[in-house]
Amino acid sequence: MNKVVLLVEDNPEDEELTMRAMSRHLPSALVINTYDGVEALEFLFGAGAGNGHSRSTTPHLILLDLKLPRLSGLDVLRRIRKDDRSSALPVVVLTSSNQEQDILEAYDCGANGYVRKAVDYATFCRDLSEVMSYWLNLNQLPKAWSD
Repeated sequence: MNKVVLLVEDNPEDEELTMRAMSRHLPSALVINTYDGVEALEFLFGAGAGNGHSRSTTPHLILLDLKLPRLSGLDVLRRIRKDDRSSALPVVVLTSSNQEQDILEAYDCGANGYVRKAVDYATFCRDLSEVMSYWLNLNQLPKAWSD
């Protein structure tokens, strides 16, 4: 079964770089992008279909930007952690912020990891490849999520 990654990214350039890096290093992954915090929560908890994918699709990993329109990444993370259906989903913050306060808040809200987007494309690809390798290949998820 293909691994499902929910990418929550509002910047089209960062989305394109992330998608390109992911297709190079994990071509079999199904990546679903949402463009703001509200859309991410609607995908995770709403009814019906979004972005051409069933909302019953449970991601194996969420890559979450912090600075999002309508609802911040931290608010999305808080909501994910409050709901029994998503409280244990792996969420890695993928952001350009290296502010200590952002890092502390992300972990306080329940982030599983915090990765700063490298400016250099080769470094970004390497970092993303390592994140994907760990969370999608080495990390063990509950059996119900891997069906």
